[in-house]
Amino acid sequence: MNRTFRIFMLLVCLALPVLAVAGDDIAGSKDHPLLTRFPGSYISEYSKGYNATEYKVGAGDNAKAQSVEGDTTSLRYFYGNAETQPSPLQVMRNYQNAIKQIGGEVVYERLQVEGDGGETTLKVHTGGKDVWIKVVPDIYGAPTQDYLLVITEVAAMSQAVTANQLRDELDKNGFITLHVNFDTGKADLKADDLATVQQIATMLKAAPSLKLSVEGHTDNVGDAASNKVLSEARAKSVMNAIVQAGIAAGRLSAAGFGQERPVADNRSEEGRARNRRVELVKAP
Repeated sequence: MNRTFRIFMLLVCLALPVLAVAGDDIAGSKDHPLLTRFPGSYISEYSKGYNATEYKVGAGDNAKAQSVEGDTTSLRYFYGNAETQPSPLQVMRNYQNAIKQIGGEVVYERLQVEGDGGETTLKVHTGGKDVWIKVVPDIYGAPTQDYLLVITEVAAMSQAVTANQLRDELDKNGFITLHVNFDTGKADLKADDLATVQQIATMLKAAPSLKLSVEGHTDNVGDAASNKVLSEARAKSVMNAIVQAGIAAGRLSAAGFGQERPVADNRSEEGRARNRRVELVKAP
C-alpha cells in the first residue's frame, strides 16, 4: 500500500461520523428497572428526567392524547441483525403481556400497517405510583429496525401550596392559577388535588368577605365548543369541591372559557400544558 493511498484512507476514516458500535449501549444509559429489553438489542438513544409526555388512550377514532407528567425515561432499542429482531407486533405483545402479569392494562393499541410499526400505551400501578408506558416499533426497512420505549412514573405530589401563599398570590395578581391534573375529556378531581382544595378553603375561611370566580381553560386540541363545555364542567368540579370543604356556595361562581384565553403557545406541549388550567379570580 503506497503512502498516498494510506493518507487517502486516513482522511476518509476521519470524515466518517462517530457511531455506536452494534451491540454497545450508549454511554450512561441503562434499562428501566420495571421492563427489560429484547435479546439482541442495544440502547441507541437515552434520556431521563421530569417531563410532560403525551400518551394515547382510547380506541380507534375515539383515541385521544393525554399529557402525563412525571419522572420519564425514554429508551430507543436498536437491532442491526434481521435474523434476531422481533416483529413490531411481537414487540408490542411482549410488553403488553409483561404489564398484564403485574396487574396492569392496555389502554391504547394501534397495530402495524404498511410503513408504520404501530403503537401501544400501557398503564400499571406499582411501587405506590401510576406508571405509563409507550411502546412504538419503528420500521426503517430490512435489515434494520428499532423500537421506542417511554416510561413515566407519576408519584403523589407532596403538598407545596399553603393558604398563605395562595392569599399572597391572589392579593398580588388578582387571580391564582391551578394546574389541575384532569384525565383527558374528564372533569373529575383526583385525590392529589384535594389537598390544594383544602388550602383554598382554609384561605377563604380566614377571609370571610372574599369571593372567587372559578374559571376553567383548555388548550386548542379538539373541538372549540366541546372544549368550552369541558372547561366549564372542570370549573364546577373545583367549585363544588371547595363548597364540600366548608365554603358557602354563594361566595363562589364557575365559568368555562375553553381555548379562548391561552396564556402560552399551543404549538408546543409545554404551552398546551400551561393553557390547561383552572384560575381562581377575585370577585367583587
